[in-house]
Amino acid sequence: MKRGLVWFKNDLRLHDNEVLTTAIKECEELIFCYAIEKGNSEKLSLGFRKSDINRFKFMEQSVLDLQKGLEKQGGHLLIGSDSDVEFLPELVKKYDISDIYAEEEYASEELNLIEEIQNILPEIEFHFYWGKTLYHKDDIPFTISKIPLSSKAYRIPAGKESEPRKPLKAPTKLKSVKKVKSMKFPSCTKFGFTKKEYNTAKPLLEGGETNALKRLQYYTFKSELLTEYRWTRNRSQGLDYSSKFSPYLALGCISPREIFKKVNEYEDKIKKNQSTWWLVFELVWRDFFTFKGMKFGDAIFKTKGYKKKEIPFKNNKKNFKRWCDGNTGIPFVDAHMRQLNETGYMSNRGRVNCASYFVHDLNIDWTWGAAYFESKLIDYDVTSNWMNWHMQTFEMYYTNPIHQSNKYKAQDFIREWIPELKDKNDIEVLIPWEYDSTDYPKPIELFSKWERAITLIKKLKV
Repeated sequence: MKRGLVWFKNDLRLHDNEVLTTAIKECEELIFCYAIEKGNSEKLSLGFRKSDINRFKFMEQSVLDLQKGLEKQGGHLLIGSDSDVEFLPELVKKYDISDIYAEEEYASEELNLIEEIQNILPEIEFHFYWGKTLYHKDDIPFTISKIPLSSKAYRIPAGKESEPRKPLKAPTKLKSVKKVKSMKFPSCTKFGFTKKEYNTAKPLLEGGETNALKRLQYYTFKSELLTEYRWTRNRSQGLDYSSKFSPYLALGCISPREIFKKVNEYEDKIKKNQSTWWLVFELVWRDFFTFKGMKFGDAIFKTKGYKKKEIPFKNNKKNFKRWCDGNTGIPFVDAHMRQLNETGYMSNRGRVNCASYFVHDLNIDWTWGAAYFESKLIDYDVTSNWMNWHMQTFEMYYTNPIHQSNKYKAQDFIREWIPELKDKNDIEVLIPWEYDSTDYPKPIELFSKWERAITLIKKLKV
């Protein structure tokens, strides 16, 4: 009898899960597991955790939702609390496992973990399946080593010569080993978090496949917000200016192919326009960063980047802390950083501005900022995060946070996240240092390149 182990990682869903579907076909009985890597909550030398409380809580919600989904189909979920390196060998021995099924990885940290486990379990047959991207890596018209450097050079041939595979349906019955019961999710205290930290943590969204599919339905057919996506996506306030699919994509609570399928249905039944095109474009861009990250490997985590470019960073640690805390004195930056710290989320416009200010104005090593985003973001995706920071440092033009706060009419957003400025008018809230009547901090530094934007703001009608 073939008894398999389905090893969930960042594929926390039942729908469109080739790992799960194949394991059900090939095995007589199955065990289902997920392990929390305890090391992810440890503090880095920079002074913060590798993965902080909002990420932990969003992950917990997602894992528990998966557990419920498995139990409805007669399954279970065993949850480890130290590392897969310890947990998987225990399960293999206890349940006489012959085969392990899991999603294929591509980043070094995850690949090293897999290699370590394979070395411990040489008698076990491992089966890995690719499920992270819209286009399967075997279907794109490039080998990984030949992935183009620009998104356009990748996107156009990929779109012409590739087609997303049809998403697989969720199984209706699981071949679970009998009398195996699900495990409780371990306490946050086991990972160094306090109960107070846990209870006060409020991720922007609630995790899990159930909520992911609800959000997909809401953003498309229920509200028809998708029709306006192209023109609202650069806003920062509220839940509905953008899709908010990214946290669910990050943990695999939803499949990019499922999103693509829904967008196609929406185009057929509601409307096809620039917005529907743009949402698919974002999924393709995510693919591009994944494949490009695979091409360059660990170079994307290095200060010099894959271009090996020297930048004389100043690395002022006090300024770094002010940026992390949202106390730089630049309201557009600080409002977004405070939102990130409280909710684990930040808009695309916020990320661009906070990163640009960090690198080009504060002149701090971009990898520090990328590591901080990794710690905080509930939609943290290894290549999306590190490649975006890489681009902001080495490839993108400077983004002026004063001009952008005015361009995107950020006054109400700033008032929401910076209580020190909640009573200021539409001019004062954008450039409070010009008006000496607040306990909000003065800017770390004012730059002459901001003068034109400041002048324009002063001319606003209030």
